[in-house]
Amino acid sequence: MLTKIYSENTNLREVSKVVKILKEGGLVIYPTDTVYAIGCDALNVRAVEKICAMKGVNPQKAQLSVICYDLSDISEYAKVGNSAFKLLKKNLPGPFTFILPASSNLPRIFRNRKEVGIRVPDNNIIRTIVRELGNPVLTMSLRDDDEILEYSTDPELIYEKYGSSVDCVVDGGYGGIEPSTVVNCVDDEFEIIRQGKGELVL
Repeated sequence: MLTKIYSENTNLREVSKVVKILKEGGLVIYPTDTVYAIGCDALNVRAVEKICAMKGVNPQKAQLSVICYDLSDISEYAKVGNSAFKLLKKNLPGPFTFILPASSNLPRIFRNRKEVGIRVPDNNIIRTIVRELGNPVLTMSLRDDDEILEYSTDPELIYEKYGSSVDCVVDGGYGGIEPSTVVNCVDDEFEIIRQGKGELVL
Protein backbone atom coordinates (compact mmCIF):
# COMPACT_ATOMS: atom_id res chain seq x y z
CA MET A 1 0.00 0.00 0.00
CA LEU A 2 1.23 3.48 -0.90
CA THR A 3 -0.51 6.25 1.01
CA LYS A 4 -0.04 10.01 0.78
CA ILE A 5 0.10 11.89 4.09
CA TYR A 6 0.87 15.60 4.31
CA SER A 7 3.00 17.07 7.08
CA GLU A 8 0.63 20.03 7.35
CA ASN A 9 -3.06 19.20 7.86
CA THR A 10 -2.24 15.55 8.49
CA ASN A 11 -5.13 13.31 7.40
CA LEU A 12 -5.96 11.20 10.46
CA ARG A 13 -7.98 8.76 8.35
CA GLU A 14 -4.82 7.85 6.41
CA VAL A 15 -2.80 7.83 9.64
CA SER A 16 -5.27 5.36 11.17
CA LYS A 17 -4.71 2.96 8.25
CA VAL A 18 -0.97 3.02 8.93
CA VAL A 19 -1.52 2.58 12.67
CA LYS A 20 -3.75 -0.45 12.02
CA ILE A 21 -0.96 -2.05 9.97
CA LEU A 22 1.56 -1.40 12.76
CA LYS A 23 -0.79 -2.82 15.42
CA GLU A 24 -1.14 -5.98 13.33
CA GLY A 25 2.63 -6.44 13.22
CA GLY A 26 3.21 -4.92 9.80
CA LEU A 27 6.26 -3.07 8.46
CA VAL A 28 5.97 0.53 7.29
CA ILE A 29 8.30 2.90 5.42
CA TYR A 30 7.85 6.56 6.39
CA PRO A 31 9.58 9.95 6.17
CA THR A 32 11.54 11.47 9.05
CA ASP A 33 13.35 14.78 9.38
CA THR A 34 16.44 13.09 7.91
CA VAL A 35 16.06 10.08 5.57
CA TYR A 36 13.19 7.71 4.81
CA ALA A 37 13.13 4.87 7.34
CA ILE A 38 11.51 1.50 7.89
CA GLY A 39 9.85 0.61 11.16
CA CYS A 40 7.39 -1.43 13.16
CA ASP A 41 5.68 -1.36 16.55
CA ALA A 42 8.68 -1.59 18.90
CA LEU A 43 6.65 -3.56 21.47
CA ASN A 44 5.55 -6.23 18.97
CA VAL A 45 8.25 -8.92 19.23
CA ARG A 46 7.19 -10.74 16.06
CA ALA A 47 7.31 -7.51 14.06
CA VAL A 48 10.75 -6.69 15.48
CA GLU A 49 12.01 -10.13 14.45
CA LYS A 50 10.53 -9.59 10.97
CA ILE A 51 12.20 -6.23 10.39
CA CYS A 52 15.56 -7.47 11.72
CA ALA A 53 15.39 -10.46 9.36
CA MET A 54 14.61 -8.14 6.44
CA LYS A 55 17.56 -5.88 7.27
CA GLY A 56 19.83 -8.83 8.10
CA VAL A 57 20.61 -7.78 11.67
CA ASN A 58 20.60 -9.65 14.98
CA PRO A 59 18.12 -7.94 17.35
CA GLN A 60 20.24 -9.01 20.32
CA LYS A 61 23.36 -7.31 18.97
CA ALA A 62 22.29 -4.60 16.55
CA GLN A 63 22.18 -0.95 17.53
CA LEU A 64 18.45 -0.39 17.63
CA SER A 65 16.60 2.92 17.85
CA VAL A 66 13.00 3.78 18.67
CA ILE A 67 10.94 6.83 17.76
CA CYS A 68 8.96 8.38 20.61
CA TYR A 69 6.28 11.03 20.28
CA ASP A 70 7.83 13.48 22.73
CA LEU A 71 10.12 13.87 25.73
CA SER A 72 7.53 12.56 28.20
CA ASP A 73 7.51 9.17 26.44
CA ILE A 74 11.29 8.72 26.48
CA SER A 75 11.55 7.92 30.20
CA GLU A 76 9.33 4.87 29.62
CA TYR A 77 12.01 3.19 27.54
CA ALA A 78 15.29 4.82 28.59
CA LYS A 79 16.89 6.08 31.77
CA VAL A 80 17.37 9.82 31.46
CA GLY A 81 19.48 11.71 34.00
CA ASN A 82 19.06 15.43 34.65
CA SER A 83 21.91 16.57 32.40
CA ALA A 84 20.80 14.26 29.58
CA PHE A 85 17.21 15.50 29.93
CA LYS A 86 18.38 19.12 29.56
CA LEU A 87 20.32 18.18 26.41
CA LEU A 88 17.33 16.34 24.92
CA LYS A 89 14.99 19.21 25.76
CA LYS A 90 17.23 21.68 23.89
CA ASN A 91 17.51 19.52 20.77
CA LEU A 92 14.23 17.60 20.34
CA PRO A 93 12.25 17.34 18.17
CA GLY A 94 15.22 17.25 15.83
CA PRO A 95 17.53 15.19 13.61
CA PHE A 96 19.31 13.43 16.47
CA THR A 97 19.61 9.89 17.82
CA PHE A 98 20.47 9.89 21.53
CA ILE A 99 22.02 6.70 22.94
CA LEU A 100 20.72 6.21 26.48
CA PRO A 101 20.70 3.43 29.08
CA ALA A 102 17.75 1.15 28.29
CA SER A 103 14.91 0.70 30.77
CA SER A 104 13.23 -2.62 31.56
CA ASN A 105 10.04 -1.61 29.68
CA LEU A 106 11.40 -2.68 26.31
CA PRO A 107 10.14 -6.12 25.21
CA ARG A 108 12.06 -9.26 26.06
CA ILE A 109 13.79 -9.36 22.68
CA PHE A 110 15.75 -6.33 23.98
CA ARG A 111 16.09 -7.70 27.52
CA ASN A 112 19.88 -8.03 27.50
CA ARG A 113 20.43 -4.63 25.96
CA LYS A 114 22.07 -1.98 28.10
CA GLU A 115 21.53 0.87 25.62
CA VAL A 116 18.86 2.09 23.25
CA GLY A 117 18.80 4.84 20.62
CA ILE A 118 16.00 7.37 21.06
CA ARG A 119 14.61 9.61 18.31
CA VAL A 120 11.95 12.33 18.33
CA PRO A 121 12.11 13.51 14.70
CA ASP A 122 11.01 16.98 13.68
CA ASN A 123 8.49 15.41 11.31
CA ASN A 124 4.78 15.69 11.96
CA ILE A 125 3.85 12.59 9.93
CA ILE A 126 5.80 9.95 11.84
CA ARG A 127 5.20 11.65 15.21
CA THR A 128 1.44 11.62 14.57
CA ILE A 129 1.64 7.93 13.65
CA VAL A 130 3.56 7.19 16.87
CA ARG A 131 1.10 9.23 18.95
CA GLU A 132 -1.91 7.42 17.50
CA LEU A 133 -0.20 4.03 17.86
CA GLY A 134 0.50 4.70 21.54
CA ASN A 135 3.81 2.79 21.34
CA PRO A 136 7.27 3.73 20.12
CA VAL A 137 8.24 2.68 16.60
CA LEU A 138 11.41 0.64 16.11
CA THR A 139 13.19 2.50 13.33
CA MET A 140 15.99 1.66 10.89
CA SER A 141 17.35 3.79 8.08
CA LEU A 142 16.14 2.69 4.68
CA ARG A 143 19.20 4.14 3.03
CA ASP A 144 22.10 1.87 2.15
CA ASP A 145 25.32 3.52 1.06
CA ASP A 146 25.55 1.51 -2.15
CA GLU A 147 22.04 2.38 -3.33
CA ILE A 148 21.33 4.97 -5.97
CA LEU A 149 20.09 8.17 -4.44
CA GLU A 150 16.60 8.24 -5.91
CA TYR A 151 15.53 5.05 -4.14
CA SER A 152 16.15 6.74 -0.81
CA THR A 153 14.45 10.07 -1.51
CA ASP A 154 11.54 9.54 -3.92
CA PRO A 155 8.65 7.73 -2.19
CA GLU A 156 7.24 6.36 -5.46
CA LEU A 157 10.60 4.81 -6.34
CA ILE A 158 10.88 3.53 -2.76
CA TYR A 159 7.49 1.87 -3.22
CA GLU A 160 8.61 0.31 -6.51
CA LYS A 161 11.64 -1.21 -4.82
CA TYR A 162 10.31 -2.14 -1.38
CA GLY A 163 6.53 -2.36 -1.86
CA SER A 164 6.57 -6.15 -1.97
CA SER A 165 8.68 -6.37 1.21
CA VAL A 166 6.65 -4.06 3.47
CA ASP A 167 2.97 -3.54 4.20
CA CYS A 168 2.85 0.21 3.59
CA VAL A 169 4.93 3.07 2.20
CA VAL A 170 3.96 6.53 3.43
CA ASP A 171 4.47 9.19 0.77
CA GLY A 172 5.39 12.31 2.70
CA GLY A 173 7.18 14.01 -0.17
CA TYR A 174 10.83 13.81 -1.11
CA GLY A 175 13.13 12.68 1.71
CA GLY A 176 16.58 13.79 2.71
CA ILE A 177 19.93 12.07 2.19
CA GLU A 178 21.71 13.04 5.42
CA PRO A 179 21.31 10.73 8.45
CA SER A 180 20.76 11.84 12.03
CA THR A 181 23.55 12.98 14.32
CA VAL A 182 24.18 10.24 16.90
CA VAL A 183 25.03 11.34 20.44
CA ASN A 184 26.16 8.98 23.20
CA CYS A 185 24.47 10.02 26.45
CA VAL A 186 25.12 6.86 28.46
CA ASP A 187 27.11 8.90 30.96
CA ASP A 188 27.50 12.64 31.56
CA GLU A 189 30.38 12.88 29.08
CA PHE A 190 28.21 13.44 26.00
CA GLU A 191 29.96 12.39 22.80
CA ILE A 192 28.95 12.83 19.16
CA ILE A 193 29.71 9.46 17.58
CA ARG A 194 28.32 10.34 14.14
CA GLN A 195 27.91 13.86 12.84
CA GLY A 196 24.91 14.00 10.54
CA LYS A 197 22.15 16.52 9.98
CA GLY A 198 21.75 19.08 12.73
CA GLU A 199 24.09 20.95 15.04
CA LEU A 200 23.86 19.81 18.66
CA VAL A 201 23.00 22.58 21.14
CA LEU A 202 24.82 21.99 24.43
